[in-house]
Amino acid sequence: MSSKKRMAAVALTVAALSLGSIGVASADHKGAAKSASHDANRAAHKAAHDSQHAAKEALVVATIGIDAATIKTRLAAGESLATIAGTKKDALIAALVAFRTKNIDERVAAGTMTAAQATAKKADLTAHVTEKVNAAGGKGMGHKGPKLPKGPKPPKAPRP
Repeated sequence: MSSKKRMAAVALTVAALSLGSIGVASADHKGAAKSASHDANRAAHKAAHDSQHAAKEALVVATIGIDAATIKTRLAAGESLATIAGTKKDALIAALVAFRTKNIDERVAAGTMTAAQATAKKADLTAHVTEKVNAAGGKGMGHKGPKLPKGPKPPKAPRP
């Protein structure tokens, strides 16, 4: 091979490798940007969720008139919000329905829920909230109760 052809082959190889490296770096940069955007969206969603939970908890505390720590302790002990609220149960249900209705209306206004979806959610809202308030074992304030350890996993069957 002549030296001119060899130089041309080397130049083409260097150019191809350089372009390949740029493509990989560009793809990695786009992946990193996408990941950062995803992480930011996740953090914003978590902050909004935590804010909604705190507002709902404050509403329950204000309606029942008992501090949050006492409510959480009683829920963890297996009592329902209905039992804890006592004579204020109906007021609590009404306040929680109004809270959820406002949340649904905000989602429709923000465009994250359709009017049809909102209508469907509102149709069962009072029954759903009443069920949650009456549920024993800490299901009333979004509290899922203590995490219980899982039992031992069954042994895997031997492979033939």
